[in-house]
Amino acid sequence: MSKTEKDNITKFKIAVDAMGGDNAPLPEIQGAVEAARQLGIPIILVGNEEKIGRELKKYKISGLQIEVVHAEEAVGMDELPSRAIRKKNSSIAIAVKLVKEKEAVAVVSAGSTGAVMACSLLGMGRLHNISRPAIAAPMPTITGEQSILMDAGANMDCKPKNLLEFAIMGDVYARYVIGKKNPRIGLLSVGEEEYKGNDLAKQSYDLIKNAPLNFIGNVEGREIVNGGADVIICDGFTGNSILKFGEGLAEMIMTLLKKELASGILSKFGTLLLSPAFNKFKKRVDYSEYGGAPLLGLKGLCIICHGSSSAKAIRNGIRVAHKFAVQRVNEHIHENFKLYEEKMGCLKE
Repeated sequence: MSKTEKDNITKFKIAVDAMGGDNAPLPEIQGAVEAARQLGIPIILVGNEEKIGRELKKYKISGLQIEVVHAEEAVGMDELPSRAIRKKNSSIAIAVKLVKEKEAVAVVSAGSTGAVMACSLLGMGRLHNISRPAIAAPMPTITGEQSILMDAGANMDCKPKNLLEFAIMGDVYARYVIGKKNPRIGLLSVGEEEYKGNDLAKQSYDLIKNAPLNFIGNVEGREIVNGGADVIICDGFTGNSILKFGEGLAEMIMTLLKKELASGILSKFGTLLLSPAFNKFKKRVDYSEYGGAPLLGLKGLCIICHGSSSAKAIRNGIRVAHKFAVQRVNEHIHENFKLYEEKMGCLKE
């Protein structure tokens, strides 16, 4: 690794909400230690200093760039966002503050999605001319690559302008984080024909097709996993429902496969032969491989991880956050919005 590459890594600190997840702070700390050791990324662990310190003693962290910032409070998974934002000394609030004050470039949290979104939006603010930040959820596809579902739960009710914003942000994210040269943007609907869908879909179609994007038109639900589009646009209610269904379906398939492969002598023998393929399949559908989903449209970066995230998921969430910062995704989003504002006019506040 060159000196420039090392400098690019070490100057981007990631703030980890150590008290956010279902099993906090254990997976958060282990994931942070792994990210610092394996990827060389500097970490700020935010949470109860005593609990974090006690857990850190289990690891060899000499030489690793890991800091601890104390937070007196934590936000529970069942707490309303309106209550969460009043906890100024919570781990998520302080982690967001570190990003706002340029002490860190991103926050990674496995806390309550609503609370993390509310604290991040209030603490960081929105990028210019973005009315609704959106969650960009990575989805596995049969091609082996991932597609991006936007919005995956930040906005339950949307206007056509919001879906256009999601399309622009999704295009930038797919280019600079996933590495797609000319991302295919699809609008989720009940049919491929332009006239299909509800009022939101029809009006959004007219807006997005006139944008300088690689818009391929309406796509049906099957295209999310078929790889028919790189970015799939929808409102947050629909996107979150799809995301939760996908998680449940993957879990069901894994459970059924394990049961069938474990029944009978021949099945157990077959399991040994199929083990490599089974492990590859498991890796493809495992959400921990993707780490978390970024909340796009903020003057900073927030990666939202699953509440039951493992150390592996936290480590990968940190990896994604770091890549986001290195690739200057927010700057590209801002530049694109200025360009599209000049060409289309409809993005002005």
